[in-house]
Amino acid sequence: MTETTSHVPPELACPIAPVVDLVFSRWTTPILWTLNEFGRQRFSELERRITTITPKVLTQRLRQLERDGFVVRTYHPEVPPRVEYEISALGRSLAPLFATLAEWSVNLDKVDQARQDYDARDRVPHRRT
Repeated sequence: MTETTSHVPPELACPIAPVVDLVFSRWTTPILWTLNEFGRQRFSELERRITTITPKVLTQRLRQLERDGFVVRTYHPEVPPRVEYEISALGRSLAPLFATLAEWSVNLDKVDQARQDYDARDRVPHRRT
C-alpha cells in the first residue's frame, strides 16, 4: 500500500464548506435577503423587518457582513446622524444561490414528513430477535 504525501485538511476537503460557513451563519441570510429584496435600509428598518433578531446581534452581524464585503454602510453626518446599509455587489452575487435555495424550499414538506416518519419509527418498540 502506498502512502500519500499530500494530505488535505478536513476543512478544505469540501470546497463549499467555507462558503457555507460564511454565507449561512445565523442571521446572515435574513439580513442579505432583506437588503436585496427591499434595498437600502436604516438600522431600525432592518430591525422591523427581521423581528426576531436583537439589536445587539443585528449590530454584530452587520459589522461582520460589512467586514466580509457583503454589506456597505453609509454614514450621513446630519443632525441626527443617519446610517444606511445596502447589499454590495459581492452580496448581490449570491442572488442566484439564494434563488436556487428558494426553489428547493418546496421540499421542506418532504423534510417535515421524513422527520415525522423517523420520529414515529423511533416510538415503536423494537422486538428482540
